[in-house]
Amino acid sequence: MIDTQGLTAWLRLALIPGIGSETQRKLLAAFGLPEAVFAASPSKLRSVIGSKLELLLDFPLGDAIERHLDWAGQPNQHILTLADPAYPGQLLNIADPPTLLFVRGDPSLLQRPALGIVGSRNATPQGLRNARQFSAALAERGLSIVSGLALGIDTAAHHGALTAGGATIAVIGTGADRVYPARNRDLALSIVERGAIVSEFPLGTPPIAANFPRRNRIIAGLSLGVLVVEAAVESGSLITARQAGEQGREVFAIPGSIHAPQSRGCHRLIREGAKLVETANDILEELGNPPGQSATPPTDEREPALLAVIGHDPCNFDELVERSGMPADVLHGELLTLELAGRIGILPGNRYQRID
Repeated sequence: MIDTQGLTAWLRLALIPGIGSETQRKLLAAFGLPEAVFAASPSKLRSVIGSKLELLLDFPLGDAIERHLDWAGQPNQHILTLADPAYPGQLLNIADPPTLLFVRGDPSLLQRPALGIVGSRNATPQGLRNARQFSAALAERGLSIVSGLALGIDTAAHHGALTAGGATIAVIGTGADRVYPARNRDLALSIVERGAIVSEFPLGTPPIAANFPRRNRIIAGLSLGVLVVEAAVESGSLITARQAGEQGREVFAIPGSIHAPQSRGCHRLIREGAKLVETANDILEELGNPPGQSATPPTDEREPALLAVIGHDPCNFDELVERSGMPADVLHGELLTLELAGRIGILPGNRYQRID
């Protein structure tokens, strides 16, 4: 059941154009809950927000409030306020927590230990594989994977978590009733069924460019740390990484070729102090085995056999194809999984070495 009266006051405060989150927080700090804000005298309100008083008192919102209340009354659709016990505690500790969160899916996932995975929309094939494999490995250990539903690395990260049977959270820069980009509609439906889609923007908000850097602070805020898989030097992913650092979260980056533009942002982060990672274990060790995270990865029945095929001496990929009898694409995926789990290493000359 929705507390319609209480939520109406929160919506009234949050939906007025020109009354942004900073002004909303000033009012809440001065008067308490929104009901008390609207019960305060004009003179007291003016002493807190000055000339914005006229916006607060006069803007008509009846239809908009009813539309949002109707939306929140549907299955798997929720509006969380700053005073709601279900509001994620991690976000309360950032400098600019959203007054409202619109959630499609399971809001309890927002309280679980999570890792943000972000990167380029124009990712390389290797970058997409890295995003999927890191996401799957970390989701299997109990971490929710947070990303932004964008094309490229974000999409691969969401898919990786879902494929591994884990949870994923998409923080979007539009209203929660919209899917952007449209080609991720099926992915969004899967996330609603097995994770959560989160927005701070009112219903109907279109994909405005300025909203996406704002949503990045929520990706960082929900996460214990942020992993940047690929990023150009001028990239929104670096904004997310910077915000994560400012919020006291860990920042991780995967290195790449010195010749690839998509690696230069990661290399800059590493020079500035981000932690270089090669396996999922590098991240888990840095996070200190967060609550809910399994210390040991699930085993695959093929893993011992493949490790036996590798043996204890370095061998190249062609030798492994011949020894294992696996198709090259299947073998490549299995080797990458073992690498991310810290079970094998790659030596110069594309040779593989078992790590015991």
